[in-house]
Amino acid sequence: MMILIACWFLRLVEVEGTVIIWSEIMENRRKPAPPATTLDINCDCKEYVIDYLTKSFPVRLMAVFTDENGNPRSEPMSDEQGAPVLCRSALSARDRMIEQLCALPPIATALDAIIERFGVDQVAEVTGRTRRLIIGGDGHQKLQSRSPRANVAETQAFMDGTKHILVFSDAGGTGRSYHADLAARNQARRVHFLLEPGWRADAAIQGLGRTNRTNQASAPLFRPVTTDVRGERRFISTIARRLDSLGALTRGQRQTGGQNLFDPADNLESIYAKEALHRWFGLLFTGKLEAVSLGRFQDLTGLRIEAPDGSMVDDLPSIQRWLNRILALPIALQNAIFDEFMGLVEARIDAARQAGTLDLGLETIAVEDFAVLSDTLLRTDPASGATTHLLELEIARALKPLTLKRLEDLHGLVGQRQRPVRNARSGRVALLVPARSILADDGTRVSRFELLRPLKRSHITEDQLAESSWEAISVDAIREAWEAEVEEARTSHKHERLYLATGLLLPVWDKLPSDFVRVSRISAADGRSLLGREVPLHCVPELCRALGLEREQTLSADDVVQTVLATGRAMEFAGREQLMVKRSLVNGSQRIELTGWSVARLDWYKAQGCFTEIIRYQTRLFVPIEGAASVVARLASSA
Repeated sequence: MMILIACWFLRLVEVEGTVIIWSEIMENRRKPAPPATTLDINCDCKEYVIDYLTKSFPVRLMAVFTDENGNPRSEPMSDEQGAPVLCRSALSARDRMIEQLCALPPIATALDAIIERFGVDQVAEVTGRTRRLIIGGDGHQKLQSRSPRANVAETQAFMDGTKHILVFSDAGGTGRSYHADLAARNQARRVHFLLEPGWRADAAIQGLGRTNRTNQASAPLFRPVTTDVRGERRFISTIARRLDSLGALTRGQRQTGGQNLFDPADNLESIYAKEALHRWFGLLFTGKLEAVSLGRFQDLTGLRIEAPDGSMVDDLPSIQRWLNRILALPIALQNAIFDEFMGLVEARIDAARQAGTLDLGLETIAVEDFAVLSDTLLRTDPASGATTHLLELEIARALKPLTLKRLEDLHGLVGQRQRPVRNARSGRVALLVPARSILADDGTRVSRFELLRPLKRSHITEDQLAESSWEAISVDAIREAWEAEVEEARTSHKHERLYLATGLLLPVWDKLPSDFVRVSRISAADGRSLLGREVPLHCVPELCRALGLEREQTLSADDVVQTVLATGRAMEFAGREQLMVKRSLVNGSQRIELTGWSVARLDWYKAQGCFTEIIRYQTRLFVPIEGAASVVARLASSA
């Protein structure tokens, strides 16, 4: 496993350039140098594995007996002299395993592998080691002593740009700064690889804070390093949960401790993961999973899902216990089980994200500029005088498109897995890449693709792709169109309008929309910032009415139309009648439909621009998409 870890991040190092790697590397006690001229010292952890197998491998025979309740039990066997009785086949299996392990080539530690690959002239080491093995100019190992001031010199060499790679451990992560300081010569963007982060969340934050500080030229890129063993997500999940908890306790806001490193799907102990696991057990019991059957899962893990009467047990294993048992399975089976489980988790997270109920904690929205269009006083606290405001903001974001070179480095444009496509309606291009399938609640596997576009990425199912307007194009066509979209994005800004509730929010929290919880910090390039909770456009009139404002906040006809088309939520607008505008799917296309209209005024509605259609012997009233805002405005202004 260490070989996979080392090779994986070493490949990334060559791509990224200036790199910082933080590792909880154990300080290895080096063996004394032999009298020979050429050293041949291996500092791997093989002896620990061999000692563990020698002492802990199960080789003792067990005797089966029945207790007083009639339940079968087992106990270790002993001979007449009281000596343990050993199993010859188990002894043979243990000795063969030890023989094979001892025959494997030595595995270098991550730190030694990095130094050997790039050399001491490029790697600055800030650890607690007093001696280390290096490769000399003649290609032979050399034992080098390091003084206590070596760390100071190594840090300075990295900050001056003499050395482009820095490796620091827990011993080198206190009292030092490795960020792109404006006063340092080396102001290149840091790429911080998190290797072996350990179990202490406070120590992880301490290490992450070394490269993300004030007065820096650019913020670092944090990259947690994992292998392709899915069970390793168990450890990333624990780190993510503990960092989030520590951030909530120490700073009063979620995800501060985690520094937004992790996706909601990374936390395998969240409510979404627990719901997904409960459904996974149900699919396992009904035999709808492809990775493993019920009988095999129970035999391999020892977890009982089926009761003696053939039903599913009520007391299902906890997610922590399930994760720990999964780690003991063969890697291929482990990966297959995790793929199906993560398909259930991501399906629930995607549904919560689309519904607006996914709690992402505090999100920072970096913008070029923002302007306050209106400021509505919602409430004044009678005791403290603190106020609550509803701000109408217009924000301008600088678009950061995905360049064609970066796209080719990540995925390439030619291959069996990816397909260049163009939307026949909008003319925009995208790269279609296979993504992880999700599982429906009935166990059906839903194939998905990821649409990579210059300005965003999204997921689309196989059925949605077949019904969409995306069509295949040539590689030359996507290159030309991609470059054009990137150039267009670089010369323009995206202007948006949003409402932000700021100030004392706790007294009015229950008045804010419960199906849309997003706390955001709007941060401008000039240093100005606003912190509050976003309020969707269609919820503004309802919020004002709930707080009893004398002058209610009203939406324009264009706002009503755009909100209905974007969210699919029905909205009411004022007029002689309380009409409702909603989005309806008719004959495979989206329409704007009016409800609550009067039959006596049908001709008048049609005169304002509406049209009717008889569907299932019922007359329905629609507003044409073209010019919908003007039609709604005329209907709302009718006396």
